[in-house]
Amino acid sequence: MKFLDHLEEWLIAFLMGGATLLIFFAVVHRYLASAPIPYLQDWMLRLNFNWAQELCIYMFVWMAKFGAAYGVRTGIHVGVDVMVNRLEEKVRAKFIIFALLSGALFTGCIAYLGGHFVWDNGAHYAIFKMFGLSVGDLPEGPTTPDLEWPTWIVYSAIPVGSALMSFRFLQVTWTFIKTGAIPHHDHGHVDGVDEVQQPVGGARKDGGALA
Repeated sequence: MKFLDHLEEWLIAFLMGGATLLIFFAVVHRYLASAPIPYLQDWMLRLNFNWAQELCIYMFVWMAKFGAAYGVRTGIHVGVDVMVNRLEEKVRAKFIIFALLSGALFTGCIAYLGGHFVWDNGAHYAIFKMFGLSVGDLPEGPTTPDLEWPTWIVYSAIPVGSALMSFRFLQVTWTFIKTGAIPHHDHGHVDGVDEVQQPVGGARKDGGALA
């Protein structure tokens, strides 16, 4: 499934773009609502953007969880591997597999526990009600202050993002077992910026003299 190869980038781009536009419109609305312009000010005051800040916060929370999964897939998470890299190749491979599977287990546990929390926080009630089942004494769950959304929707970032992280850990583990390669990111590299090699002798590559 190739759409999974860049799933995090699409989700992060959508959330970041949406949050940016939302903040922009909220700021513009605030200034226009305070401007003494006939008709325009009255129209702006009728619009309600009090929920914008809360929604942006939730979007960045979800963005962070998907960003963590992206970090696992691309190897941008900071790790201390000096001692592991000095081991013999076979021993090193075992340590790497153990570390990756430990990451998958940990994030899988967070996804499982987070799913239970979301279920008990109102998702149980919402799903039963959606399918016309008897809700009985199930709690409806709290809602957010401004948007008045069920909080389980916001908290779903924990099980969804953690499950995606666990999947990426397993994916990286399988790739390492087959090829011996793990994702690695050069933290000193900036995409789109090519390194200019300076030859010895005081001259630039383009023929000019160095200052």
